[in-house]
Amino acid sequence: MVAVKSVDASAENLPSMLPKDILRLADQEHLKRIRHTCSHVMAMAVQKLFPEAKVTIGPATENGFYYDFDRAEPFTTADLKAISKEMKRIIKWNQPLVRQEFTREEIKAAIIKLNEPYKLELLDAIPEGEIITRYTIGDPEKIENPWWDLCAGPHLATTGEINPDAFMLESVAGAYWRGDEKNAQLQRIYGTAWETPEQLEAYKAQIEEAKRRDHRKIGEDLQLFSIQKDAGGGLVFWHPRGTVMRNIIETFWKETHVQNGYELVTTPHMANLDLWKLSGHNDFYRESMFQAMEVENQFYQIKPMNCPFHILIYKDTLHSYRELPIRWGELGTVYRYERSGTMHGLMRVRGFTQDDAHIFCTEEQMSSEILGVLDLAELILSTFGFANYEVNLSTRPDKYVGSDEIWDKATDALKSALNQKGWAYQVDAGGGAFYGPKIDIKIEDAIGRRWQCSTIQVDFNLPERFDMEYVGADGNRHRPIMIHRALFGSLERFFGILTENYAGDFPLWLAPVQARLIAVNEDPAILEYAQSVAAKMQKLGLRVQVDTSGDRMAKQIRKAELEKIPVMAIIGAKEVEAESLSIRTRKYGDLGVIPTMEAIEKMLTAVKNHDWF
Repeated sequence: MVAVKSVDASAENLPSMLPKDILRLADQEHLKRIRHTCSHVMAMAVQKLFPEAKVTIGPATENGFYYDFDRAEPFTTADLKAISKEMKRIIKWNQPLVRQEFTREEIKAAIIKLNEPYKLELLDAIPEGEIITRYTIGDPEKIENPWWDLCAGPHLATTGEINPDAFMLESVAGAYWRGDEKNAQLQRIYGTAWETPEQLEAYKAQIEEAKRRDHRKIGEDLQLFSIQKDAGGGLVFWHPRGTVMRNIIETFWKETHVQNGYELVTTPHMANLDLWKLSGHNDFYRESMFQAMEVENQFYQIKPMNCPFHILIYKDTLHSYRELPIRWGELGTVYRYERSGTMHGLMRVRGFTQDDAHIFCTEEQMSSEILGVLDLAELILSTFGFANYEVNLSTRPDKYVGSDEIWDKATDALKSALNQKGWAYQVDAGGGAFYGPKIDIKIEDAIGRRWQCSTIQVDFNLPERFDMEYVGADGNRHRPIMIHRALFGSLERFFGILTENYAGDFPLWLAPVQARLIAVNEDPAILEYAQSVAAKMQKLGLRVQVDTSGDRMAKQIRKAELEKIPVMAIIGAKEVEAESLSIRTRKYGDLGVIPTMEAIEKMLTAVKNHDWF
């Protein structure tokens, strides 16, 4: 089961949502079998209706399944309805899914007979000596030429175990074979499948709620950010209101890190290409890097990572064991190539700011340093309203650098930190990077979606490549351990998640405009009082505006509601006389008349506590 640390629900200003609760009840392992089986049923239905379609791959996904097809004609909405109807017929047929083992020669002959070229490529990718299996829909001893596909499973026992009222086909999208744009373009049909119709309805409700919370629409409506086509795709323009929020987030991040023993560094946006060759990025990460530029007969590479830069600072001085651990943090903007079809708002861009930090420590310090990162991650994420986490520990892969001994020590250090923290976790066996094991933390938002956020990675590779050293207590030179960690992941993506979590209804401390003062009429005395209150608030650091539009009060209130401003202060002659404000908030509604200085103090307290009003 997925390990989740359950604390208070995120986004306290929002009611708990029934769809989220229903979806949590689903048996995840059983869902994988349902969805994988559904993908095969869908492929069978497609080839029954469209025999010319060639199949490729069809895995289960986090919320459903998909299958890629090679077909000249595009699938239409009417086609999806016909496919869904045929799938229900196959489900009702209630045939077993039968696993069979074959020799490479036997299965190759069967594939050639079917004229399925993509299956041949998949067969060629299976390592020699590995068992080759296929799954048929229907017992091959009872049915002539049952539909089948190369597959390792697992599946349900029969198609009849799929609830015909608990799946749906969602959409069709383009996809390149094996994700390579040089290969054939395929058609990917997406679907979702659940145990019960109630879960499917909850999923549909979640999808509708997700549309309402789309950070791209909210970002446009609240004038927070934009992606300017004239400048190129995947580059974020932060508008004044979005920049206010970004600065708040950055300031909090910096102050919190300094308070927790980090020093801040700043590094360039590019470096000589030789640095990226030394780090290995030019070999292993080339496809995600922009092309190098030539300057005075030398090639420079715009940075995809901050890591080598921090290492160069480290190597500028020979360090003693007494100085370790060294913790350096940077909000460093990096640039990575993303195909135009893969970019999505703030979630996937070409230029983004990593909340990067690197810790250089001894082997003995690993566990305590990792625990410190977990504590800091919880502090920062919970401050922004995220308190439910899925934690994964990824261990040694088949191909790796470093000794087995150091891998075991690093993995034990990660486990020890998680156990000391009291967090349950799921082990992803073999899922570590080639240079070290890692911890990944996914945060759960207000509607139950999980987003990959914080990462803690132990690295043996870069210290070796860069010949990093420190002088130990024995007077000899030793290799430090390097820990990479990012808590937001990237500022842009985290901002997108944050926006969708709150649906733009940000708590007072984060809101770009915290209060709007609204005069009931254009009486000069009322307007003068509103301006004087605004001046007091601004001097104390509050972000406040006076509505000077001249619109009727009802329209001013409606405008403030549309802009999701947390606090509205209505001012009339009585408020002027009593030196008070009539307060309305988005979270608590009408609070009545409050003395002006008391209202200001309440706002300041809420900001200090990172809260709503």
